[in-house]
Amino acid sequence: MTSTTAFKGDTVNLSGDLPAVGASLPAFTLTNTDLETVDNSSYAGQTVVFNIFPSVDTGVCAASVRQFNELATKFDGVTVVNVSRDLPFALGRFCGSEGIENADAASDFRGGFGEAFGDIQADGPLAGLLGRAVVIADGNGEIIYTELVPEITTEPDYDAASAALS
Repeated sequence: MTSTTAFKGDTVNLSGDLPAVGASLPAFTLTNTDLETVDNSSYAGQTVVFNIFPSVDTGVCAASVRQFNELATKFDGVTVVNVSRDLPFALGRFCGSEGIENADAASDFRGGFGEAFGDIQADGPLAGLLGRAVVIADGNGEIIYTELVPEITTEPDYDAASAALS
């Protein structure tokens, strides 16, 4: 069974299910804006918020990056990683022009992260891109919060994510 979300009211199937609360953070690799590989070991011992979205070139995705950048300033020992399948250059350009300094950006353009997190849109107009989700893992690598946003064109529940970090 795979999860579903929606795009403008139409059902979109995902490649799997987000990792469950209480599960271990799946093994992943991403590429940061310096074209370096980042993986689980890059965030070992840190609480990590993964803000996962289709493309920073949409208003809702851009808003979530800005909001999570702000949220990152409110919690000590928390790292926010904004993840999409945008090229690292696009993520870097956006973060630079928007002054995103409190959160990391990393690309899944090579694949692997979306598969491990079960969050690739399998159909619909954005097929192949990541679904909109938030996954938080504590410093021990245990998942403490997940949200699969039910409508891709809406923002995640920032208050619920903040509450999970409190």
